[in-house]
Amino acid sequence: MTSPLQQKLKINGSSVVTANRTWDGIVVYRTAAKGWSADLADAAIVRNSDEAKALLAEAVADDVGAIGPYIAPVQVDEAGKILPGNLREQIRRDGVTIDLPV
Repeated sequence: MTSPLQQKLKINGSSVVTANRTWDGIVVYRTAAKGWSADLADAAIVRNSDEAKALLAEAVADDVGAIGPYIAPVQVDEAGKILPGNLREQIRRDGVTIDLPV
């Protein structure tokens, strides 16, 4: 399997680095302060391949705080609110999209 750092990255718009926290599996996002946050609003936004590679490289090096980092698309609305850029990321952030039986 090819390392995420060796893959050719194509960034179309705003993106973030996301992973899962090691001790509880919660979805986390890489911050500009080189940490992790469970709040998408705290995520560092990248807009080109070079920025994405640099943010991903530092996230991969921090394998104690989170596991499986990768680049994920986001949308930034006019008010500056960051939203998941696709259904997969929406499900990771919010949970399942159907009502589960009780």
